[in-house]
Amino acid sequence: MAKRSLQASDEGIRKAKQAFKRKGWTQEYLASEVNLETRQPIWKFFTGKPIDRHVFNDICFVLEVDPSEIAQKPGFDEFTSSDTSTSFTLDIDALVQKLRSVHYEKMQAQCGTLHLLDIARPVALKDIYIDVNILEEITSKRWLEISDLQRLDANKLNSCDLSKLSPEKTVGLEIVKKYSHLMVLGKPGSGKTAFLKSIAINCNQEIFQPNYLPIFISLKNFAEEIRCLNQINLSNYLYEYWINFGISEQELINIFAHGRALILLDGLDEVPGKYSKKIIHEIQRFTDRFYKNQIIITSRIASQAYHVQGFTEVEIADFTKPEIARFAEKWFLVVAKNSPVQAKNLANKLMKNLELTENLPILELAGTPIFLNLICLFFKSLKDFPSNHCELYKQALDLLLVRWDEARCVKRDQVYGDFSLLHKIKLLSRIAAVLFTQENNFQREPVMRQFIADYLLHLPNATTDIEILELESVAVLKVIEVQHGLLTEKARGIYAFSHSIFQEYLTAREIISNDQSLKKIVNHINEYRWRNIYLLSVGMLKPADTLLQLMKEKIDSLAATNVRLSNFLRWVEQKYATVNVFYHAASVRAFYFTIALPPEYPLACNQELAMSLDNRLAGNLAVDLALDLALIHVLVVSLGINADIFLQRFSALSFALDLKHLLTEQPYLQKSLQDLKSQLPFPSQGGEVLKIWWQDHGNAWIKELRTLMIDTRQIGHNWQFNQHELEQLQQYWDANKLLVDCLNRASDVTPQMRNFIEKNLFLVCS
Repeated sequence: MAKRSLQASDEGIRKAKQAFKRKGWTQEYLASEVNLETRQPIWKFFTGKPIDRHVFNDICFVLEVDPSEIAQKPGFDEFTSSDTSTSFTLDIDALVQKLRSVHYEKMQAQCGTLHLLDIARPVALKDIYIDVNILEEITSKRWLEISDLQRLDANKLNSCDLSKLSPEKTVGLEIVKKYSHLMVLGKPGSGKTAFLKSIAINCNQEIFQPNYLPIFISLKNFAEEIRCLNQINLSNYLYEYWINFGISEQELINIFAHGRALILLDGLDEVPGKYSKKIIHEIQRFTDRFYKNQIIITSRIASQAYHVQGFTEVEIADFTKPEIARFAEKWFLVVAKNSPVQAKNLANKLMKNLELTENLPILELAGTPIFLNLICLFFKSLKDFPSNHCELYKQALDLLLVRWDEARCVKRDQVYGDFSLLHKIKLLSRIAAVLFTQENNFQREPVMRQFIADYLLHLPNATTDIEILELESVAVLKVIEVQHGLLTEKARGIYAFSHSIFQEYLTAREIISNDQSLKKIVNHINEYRWRNIYLLSVGMLKPADTLLQLMKEKIDSLAATNVRLSNFLRWVEQKYATVNVFYHAASVRAFYFTIALPPEYPLACNQELAMSLDNRLAGNLAVDLALDLALIHVLVVSLGINADIFLQRFSALSFALDLKHLLTEQPYLQKSLQDLKSQLPFPSQGGEVLKIWWQDHGNAWIKELRTLMIDTRQIGHNWQFNQHELEQLQQYWDANKLLVDCLNRASDVTPQMRNFIEKNLFLVCS
């Protein structure tokens, strides 16, 4: 093993002093460059006294002299350069393999497993890892306008025409092959550590860079060593690690000098702020000295202060749908311990559920591995998602704010003394609500800072100094971005919430905290973009009675102020009173609401809401409802006929009129329908005869049918709604559907309120 100390020869001292003079430095300055607390080792170096070999090498490196020319002869062989020796090249290959072999098991143990949050046991990396895609263009550095981002946001599901706004993706290992010095950035929980571990394992198993020595370093642990030992540098840290394997320092130096190391530095953002400059300086010095090696660093994307010169910055992309499906299948197989067939079936079911309209916000979250693990946990027990999504979103928010760092024992710096976690949540809720109300999900940095400054100004003992407040707002914005990833820079100087569902969840949280806000929210009951806010609000309120009642009152006012709508609803109620059914009253009213609409209208005969109010409607309909639906069908068929197609539609009309099975207790209606049917010509008379008959008698025949339906069943009215009135009917319907969905999503509602709403749906209430 190499000696622990070195000393300069007389000739070496002379050369070193010449180099020192050329630099024009003082001994104190040289000491600071070598990261020494005192200049005593510098004095010993220039007086030929023994000093620690690492310090000796570092001094020579900073002075740009060769240690082999400075050290006394006994140490000379330790620094012999042999770049030109062919035989030594072969020795380097052997040396790499030697170090790989002694380190193989340690590397497998260090990087071969992952710890998933809330999973009790480690999971083998190979069993759960999904190859990531990389963006070579950092999203936060794009020169885009807010209008570009809004357009991109509105076309998430179909953005083929926005390819120029969306950075291109490349498979992770291809990027690693392309760049020797790489800074891999990513959102919290995006899979940075897993990506780095996969590279280490691939190298260790000779799948990737088989002639390199993989070295995986947690920069948080390295910073802890600096804290404890104060003067340690990256070279020393690596040397001390390898000494435990019986490897000499010179062997490791030879590996580094020939560029045969793959050095993986994980979690630059996890380094405490007081050590970050020191760590970056050490990485920079090591890279400058051993520039031939491949070095990859990971950090959170917002940590812009963590810049290392000469490194290409790239960003980990979100999972695509196929990648989400592959991860889910592996998760259900390995973590949930299902059979391969069961795991595949569960993954397929998960994807189908995620693609449902009501679950699209969850699908957006699933693109980030940390949230996808949480989603799989939620799905594991129920094989579905709960109707109330609030708990899932709360857990996801808690991951970013607290649990993700806690699980990895990362302690973040406090940049603002009184700014607690509760204040962060309140501030984020305020920003979310303001932006959402303004219909502007994206905002420029100065506006975001102003939001924060306004909040800080109202805290106890807040400063009123504008300049100090400005600095504090910048610091708080950076904390929320770097430490929690909730606000992110979507383009240069333009911020938004990392996921739209977080903005909606926090907006709902802000609204329910204020009674006046609850009263204002009902003014948006006909705006589709507010739908999730309502659903989230009732999911959080305990109880949700106040909001549900406000919604019902707003819906009633829509009907009360619209004469045509009021008349239509009164007919619906009167019709309900005439039928003999065992269904829920509101479901029957919803049934008649839709079958009375013009047949060409999209909502006509849509029974989705009626069946959600009473699922018995999905089975065999009661006779009264079945008869009325059949008669409406006859009317719709006849209204769709013209003279030219009468022959082709004759069979459909004749079949529709065959209602004997529904008319056993209504002989008059049965006879009247038979009389109407007998008026029709026979198809055997030919197409021309039928055409002429319909031209001459079709309208009168339809009028007689309609009159019969009105007289006997009180249905078939020609309401003659204009386009504006149809739009108002649709708004009224949508508002009622939202109310029903909120009632079903509410985690806490009193039986009295539930009964009141269900009893009074689709009624004109004064």
